[in-house]
Amino acid sequence: MNATHEVSDERYIFKPETRSKLLILLAVGIVLLGIGTWMAMSGGEEHRGGHAATTVTKDMVASLDAPATEAAAGEEHHGSPAWLKRIYTTLWMNNVFFTGLGLIGLFFVAIQYAAQAGWSAGVKRIPLAMGHWIPFAGILMLVIWFVVKGDVFHWTHASLYDKASIGPDGTYDEILDKKGVYFFWPLDNGSFPAFYIIRLVVFFGLWYMFFMWIRKEMLAEDVDGLNTHWEKARKYSAIFLVFFGVSSSVAAWDWVMSIDTHWFSTMMGWYVFASWWVTGLAMITLIVSMLKNSGYLKIVNANHLHDLGKFVFAFSVFWTYIWFSQFMLIYYANIPEETVYFIQRRTVSPYSWIFFANLILNFALPFLLLMMRDSKRHIGMLKIVTPIVIIGHWLDYYLMVTPGVMKGEGSIGLIEIGMAMIFLACFLWVTLSSLAKYPLIAKNDPMLQESLGHHI
Repeated sequence: MNATHEVSDERYIFKPETRSKLLILLAVGIVLLGIGTWMAMSGGEEHRGGHAATTVTKDMVASLDAPATEAAAGEEHHGSPAWLKRIYTTLWMNNVFFTGLGLIGLFFVAIQYAAQAGWSAGVKRIPLAMGHWIPFAGILMLVIWFVVKGDVFHWTHASLYDKASIGPDGTYDEILDKKGVYFFWPLDNGSFPAFYIIRLVVFFGLWYMFFMWIRKEMLAEDVDGLNTHWEKARKYSAIFLVFFGVSSSVAAWDWVMSIDTHWFSTMMGWYVFASWWVTGLAMITLIVSMLKNSGYLKIVNANHLHDLGKFVFAFSVFWTYIWFSQFMLIYYANIPEETVYFIQRRTVSPYSWIFFANLILNFALPFLLLMMRDSKRHIGMLKIVTPIVIIGHWLDYYLMVTPGVMKGEGSIGLIEIGMAMIFLACFLWVTLSSLAKYPLIAKNDPMLQESLGHHI
């Protein structure tokens, strides 16, 4: 009981020094974004890819659908300038990426309850704190969509659904018209995408509702110690996991796959989830390691770190399996309307180096660095590997989103780095400030004794 009392009174203090560091990170991000925007507007930031890359991409698309290519070409001339499209693209991509971190926080907690896991009783408050980002992500997603939709989502242009424009000089897109019901139902194709927006609002609304229900039971358990709170949290978790399994896949189709309008993959839902999941695990492990290094989380020992390290290791391999499965099936089938997705990302600069860096950062390095048992048990190694995984999967999302919008004009410069720093500072601020509002350890968690005796 003394050990339980010792760990149950721990509270995280969101110190002024930490706040100052996050504000500096935010300020630097804003400055880099401003400088990058100014350079892009003045032509000072060079677009890698050049004429040849753009020509390759257009030729590939032209071989699939000539009318759609002409429509796209017309929109290139009349759409937003390249520097503004870059801002829109990285704004959307970063929000999707950090939305995943908030969702995986809730998903991790739900998994622990559904599995009746005992080892994680001492670390569940960290992913719970990450879940506080969900409402912010939802509001941002809705607002950003209406800002960027014309440039990021090709399917939103009404002219693509106008059958009166059929012909060599028209913009009508038969393929998109057939898919229109998925976006616009119950309204007419090319009007307001009611079904799309309803899904977005419903998903975030239910995700946040489950988060609040589970959080309420977790905190109520601290007050009266009744096991009924744990049982209710487990019930909500089980229902949430079923809903999340469906909604996360549909969200991946809506927010990522629909950017490449004519391309589709039956594995895209799994792929987006796998990238979200391993990134969220890396963020949880990094925060636990940093807190442990600062003297918090007395309950956490090398055995708990080992489990977190095993999660990052195992699901880095899982992500690679999904990546290879999707790539290999499309490569082997060699169907033009499928292979264009990977040809663009593997052969067009600047995406080509990211394509291969993806495998190095997200598979090779985590696999090699965390292969040995001892490496998973040392804070120092985890603090090296987890940032690699987080950055690697940020690049993975860049590769999923940017080529579909920017074609051969994409690049990674101050705009992209600055935007990522802004989102990271805001996400960490919300997470850490939320973590400071309640005890780090649930003193009445029925699994706490098991966690205290955890040994592997």
